[in-house]
Parts: sequence; structure tokens; C-alpha cells
Amino acid sequence: MQSMAPLWDYLLAVLIPQALDGLIIASALILVAVGLTMIFGLLHVINLAHGELYMLGAYGAYAMTTAGVPFWAALIMSPLLVGTLGVFIERFGIRPLVGRKDHGVLTLLLTFGLGLMLRDMAQFAWGAETRSVRAPVTGALVWGDIAVSNYRLMIFFVALLVIGLVWWVVHRTMAGAVLRAAAHDGEMVAALGVPVTRVRTITFFACSALAALSGVLLAPIYSVFPGMGHDFILLAFTVVIVGGMGSVLGAVLAGVLLAQVHSLGSLIMRPVWAETLVFAVMIGVLVFRPHGMFGRPEHD
Repeated sequence: MQSMAPLWDYLLAVLIPQALDGLIIASALILVAVGLTMIFGLLHVINLAHGELYMLGAYGAYAMTTAGVPFWAALIMSPLLVGTLGVFIERFGIRPLVGRKDHGVLTLLLTFGLGLMLRDMAQFAWGAETRSVRAPVTGALVWGDIAVSNYRLMIFFVALLVIGLVWWVVHRTMAGAVLRAAAHDGEMVAALGVPVTRVRTITFFACSALAALSGVLLAPIYSVFPGMGHDFILLAFTVVIVGGMGSVLGAVLAGVLLAQVHSLGSLIMRPVWAETLVFAVMIGVLVFRPHGMFGRPEHD
């Protein structure tokens, strides 16, 4: 029994807290990945500016809390503002390109350029130095030898609530049925009198707001700076690819899997190599299942 004591201590003091931390970060990552995969599923657009929408959500929280606005108000207002920006991006940038034969490449270039522009605008407005946002909740929940920050627990439950709401809307409401039908065959749905254009606009608003919400939630944990969306969006794209492009369920499960791979991998190797391990998992999935865990083959 004494020989098992060090292993048990390591499990309680290191392994379980690290796994819990990975699960909490995964919940915020999934918010970004779900938005990415829904935009692709409905508009067939790979939004390379999605990381900058995440960044703007964090900056919105910083600007509002600095001006005296309570964090809880910023948690609602910042995603709404970024979602409104998403409406303008869809209406004046993406919509004119949809339907063109080469719209995939054009929208890819458009969102890439837009992301660079938003990053430069953020740097012009707030500078290149890092900013911080004060967490609205302090303290930690202690259970035996395991301690978890109360704010991180708040992130998990808020993200879990939002993810559950998104799943319910997509799979259990008439609006979700219209959304899924429009993603499958937009022309047929439009012929039935459904305003597909409006559905796409609302979807882009919601997905942009989800990215911003993740940015607000993670702002008190990570530093806020213009390039913060770059690394995070790479991980989110990896989640979408592993889960399957267009699959909400795939984004959720892949987000949990890859966040745990990164979190637990950091215990046995340098963090930069843990990121490489995440991409290795992505490559392995693509070798055996090119369309991802829950994606549909193109010929379907």
C-alpha cells in the first residue's frame, strides 16, 4: 500500500487537476469551434477571421470593464457587438461572393485579409502591449487535495450551458430543422419560401457572438493582445477538422479530446511539443478517416 501512495498523491495533486483544467479550457474552445463548423456547414465558408472575432470579444471585455461596466454586463454586451460586426461581414463581404464558382477561394482570401485588418485595428486602438481583465469571481473550490479556481468553474458551467442551448436549438427546434435543411440543400429550402439569406445572416451573427463569448470568458485567464486569436484559432480549426467539418457533435467531442491531449501532454513534455502532439492526433485521424470523426464524405 505504501508503494501506491506516491502514485495516488500524484494523481490527486497533478493529474486530476490538470485534466479538470483541460476540460474547462475545452469548454471555451468548443464555443469557437462550434461557430466555425456551423459557418462552414451552412455557408461553406472557412472563416479565417474567426480568431480575430474571439480577440475582439476579449478586447470588448477589457474596454468595458476599464470604463466601469460590470464584467457580467460585458459578458453579454461584447458578444452582441461582435455578433453585429459578424452580420456586416456576412452581408457586405461574404454574401456577394456566395454562389460564385470560386467562392470558396474568394471567401478564404477575404476572411484572411479581414483578420489581418481587424488585428491591425486592435493594435492601433489598444497598442501592442498585453492587457488584463479582472476575474469577477475569486477563490477556489477545494475537495480534499484538489483545488479548482471558482472562476474556471464558472467558465465551465457558462460554456456548458451555452453549448447545451446551441445543441437544443439545432436539434430540437423548428429553427434548427430549417438551419440543418438549409445547410443540406439551400436551393430546395429557398424554393419552399424559407428566407435562407436571413437564416445565414442569423447564423453568422450567432457564431461570431460565440467566438466573442469565448474571448470574454478567457480574458481574465490569458493576456489580451492583438495576436491572441492566432494560436487559439489554430487549435479550434484542428478541433473542427478532427470532429468533421459541419458537425456540431464532432466539434464538442474533438474539443474535449484535443484539449485533454494538450493538457495532459504538457505534463510529460514542453508545452510547445504538446501542441505538436495535438496536430499529430489530427494527422492520424485524417489518415484513417479523411472527413473527420463525424463528418460526411463529400460523395454523400
